[in-house]
Amino acid sequence: MALPCTAPTRVRVKNASWGLVPLASIVLVVVAIRQDAGAAAMLTYLSLAAVPPLAALALAGGVRCSSRGLAVLVVPLFAVAWVERSNLAGQAAAVILSILACVTLAVVLTQLAPLRWLKIGILLTAVGDVAMIGAHYLQPAQDLLNFATPGFDLPAFQRVLLSGVVMGFGDFFVAALLGAVLAAEGCRYQDRAALITFAMAVVFDLLFIAMPVLPATVPVAIALLVVERRARRRRTQPSYGVSTATG
Repeated sequence: MALPCTAPTRVRVKNASWGLVPLASIVLVVVAIRQDAGAAAMLTYLSLAAVPPLAALALAGGVRCSSRGLAVLVVPLFAVAWVERSNLAGQAAAVILSILACVTLAVVLTQLAPLRWLKIGILLTAVGDVAMIGAHYLQPAQDLLNFATPGFDLPAFQRVLLSGVVMGFGDFFVAALLGAVLAAEGCRYQDRAALITFAMAVVFDLLFIAMPVLPATVPVAIALLVVERRARRRRTQPSYGVSTATG
């Protein structure tokens, strides 16, 4: 969430329907896998093909302190994610690539949709995530997606695995999207939103004692509501200036 940088606006006419992409990135994937288990394997290869170049684009211009020369770091990261896939180092490399890919997708989306509609999309995604988990609709599809792997023991980027903790690619995408939205607004609360999300995620982890699956998009939605409330209060506060009269 703290990684996306401000990108110049290149699309003059934005479409509000793009604001539904965050919701679709989770709901449509779950529905597709439940309808056809083979969709999990297809998503595995799609993510394998898309994540490395998207990560390179992020390093070249989508994250803070980016430069074109940094894009080559994707090659050693991918090599480590492949060779050391069963170790923490390989898992960490795969997580870094996935996060960078999410940043690129998030920055692109801020070019296509009004920021207000992207915020609404983030909130709707959290609501949909909670509803699907509460109805036990998400869990079977998530299990299929988590266990799907490409051939030749290549890295699986459709889910994020680190030291036994598994999260969906869409969860990281929603977090990156909030960061990209706040960066596009020039908001001073981007880092604060990242800290709030992290704190809420730590609190949510305590619920694993009672619930095996948790909606990882909820901490992001809470962070969005908190920073929006803070920004609105800041805008409505009267500003006091000192005027001097000369005569």
